[in-house]
This record gives sequence, structure tokens and C-alpha cells, in this order.
Amino acid sequence: MKKNKPKYKQIIDAAVEVIAENGYHASQVSKIARKAGVADGTIYLYFKNKEDILVSLFEQKMGQFIEKIEEEIKTKSNAKEKLLSLIEMHYQQLAHNHHLAIVTQLELRQSNKELRLKINDVLKRYMLVIDHIVEEGMEEKHFDQNLDMRLVRQLVFGTLDETVTNWVMNDQKYDLMKQSKGVHQLLINGLAQKTN
Repeated sequence: MKKNKPKYKQIIDAAVEVIAENGYHASQVSKIARKAGVADGTIYLYFKNKEDILVSLFEQKMGQFIEKIEEEIKTKSNAKEKLLSLIEMHYQQLAHNHHLAIVTQLELRQSNKELRLKINDVLKRYMLVIDHIVEEGMEEKHFDQNLDMRLVRQLVFGTLDETVTNWVMNDQKYDLMKQSKGVHQLLINGLAQKTN
């Protein structure tokens, strides 16, 4: 399988850097090949075109990230803890790789509808993780029983996404990780079971 070959990972990592530094539109395949230390033609053994590289990059990085989150939240005993883990890991993943943060928050927001649909497909698994946490919180009676799952999913992901985008737009001048607990508290308060 191509994805297990070392050059595949080399090209993906090079693409993250090149796209972050030059922008998607100015990132020629030849620049990515040069950064990866491979011939231009080698890239086409793994990817159809530049768009395929961008989608594959997102699939690869997001896939690994979702697996880590799924593993980590298994160790937590309730939905509130799981939500905090998800927030911290979301921020940590991007705080520790500023090139990836630029690519996911800015360059993946291309106007190309086909590209957006492919990216949404990759995100479905992440949304399921959020859904499971919220469902668990509702079962535990920590979260309101009448929550609209679609709305909650958008709220949780949208909050994380927007806070990271804001951090990227501010040239990553502050500590993203320090926002974890505040964001967690806001979300928990919003999801909380109402007591009369």
C-alpha cells in the first residue's frame, strides 16, 4: 500500500511545509518534490495532482489525530473528562506543528466545492467522536437531555476550529493550550443538565 511507503510520508510532510510557507496556489508540485528530496515524477506515483496531495495530507494527519483522540478518551471515566481531552489534543496537535495549523486553518479553506466535500468526508469520523462524548454526557445526566446533536457537534467543532484559526491569524503569538480549560468550561456550561 502506497501510504506505508516512506516516500509517501516524506512527500506529505514536505507538502505541509511548502503549502504553509507559499500558500496552496503558489505551491507547485516541483517545489513539494524539491522539499521532499524526490524527483517531480515520483510524486505522481503516489498522487494524481496537487489537490490530491492536499486531500491526502488532511486524511493522513487527521486520521492519525482521530486515532490518538479515540485512544486517549478511552482512558477517561466520564464525558466531561473526555471533552477536555478532545479540546486539549485538538489544540496540542496544531500548537506543536505551526505549518500544519496554517494548512488546516487557512489553506484547506479553498473555494473548490469538490475539495470541501472530500475534507468533510474525512471530518465525519471526528464528528462521530464528538457525538459519542455528548451522548455519553446525556446518559450520565451531566448534559441536557434535549440537546440537538447536530447543533452541539457544530458548536463544539466550530468553537475549536475558530479559536485555532484566530490563533493562526494572530501569528500564533499566544499560548493556544492555555485556552483549553476556559473553552471546556464554556462548553460544559452550555451543555449542562438544567436543574430546576
